[in-house]
Amino acid sequence: MHSFERRIYLASRSARRRELLKQINIVFEILLLREGPDRTVDIDESPAVSESPVDYVVRMAQSKSDAGWSRLIQRRLTRFPVLSADTTVTVDGAILGKPSDREQATRYLKALSGRTHVVHTAVAVKFNQHAERMVSSTEVTFRELSEQEIRQYISTGEPYDKAGGYAIQGRAACFVSKISGSYSGVVGLPLYETSQILCKFGFDP
Repeated sequence: MHSFERRIYLASRSARRRELLKQINIVFEILLLREGPDRTVDIDESPAVSESPVDYVVRMAQSKSDAGWSRLIQRRLTRFPVLSADTTVTVDGAILGKPSDREQATRYLKALSGRTHVVHTAVAVKFNQHAERMVSSTEVTFRELSEQEIRQYISTGEPYDKAGGYAIQGRAACFVSKISGSYSGVVGLPLYETSQILCKFGFDP
C-alpha cells in the first residue's frame, strides 16, 4: 500500500474534469499552475512546426503534469501524484483550439458543421520519477448547422474556453449525430485511460 493511495493533485481548473474524477471515486486536490492573473503562463501552448495533433496534445498534458510537480516541490506540499490532461479538436488535420472571440467561434462551428472531426485527449500522471501518459481519440460527427443555430449557440457563451468551440455535455449535444470512441474523452478526461494510468500508481478506481 502506498502512502499516497486514493489521493492525487489535479493540475487543471476544469470543472468538467473535477466532476469526471468524482465519478470514478478519486479523491483529489486542485493544484493551480498559475496563482493569479498577473503571473506569466507556465507553458507555451503553441503547436510546434509539423507537430501532429496527437503529439501536440500528449506534449501539453505531459508539460502540465511536469509543471504541476515542479510547483508542488517549490511549495513543499505533501507529495501525491499529479494528474493533468489536455484536449484538442482536429478537422482535416488542423487543430482547433479555444476560440478567442465570436468570429473565431463562428469559423470553428462552420468547419465542424456536417462533418466528422476527431477529439484527442491526453492524460498524464507524474509522481517522483514515475510518469505515465495515455491518449484517447474519438470521432464526432455533427449534423448540418444553420447560420442562425451557430449565432444562437455562440450567444450562450458556451463555445468559449472549449476546444473546438463547443461543449458536448452542454447545448451542443443536440448537434452530435454520431460518436465513435470515448464520450468522457470528448468532455475532457477519458475515464478508461485515466483509470488505467491511476492503477499503475496504486489506485483502484
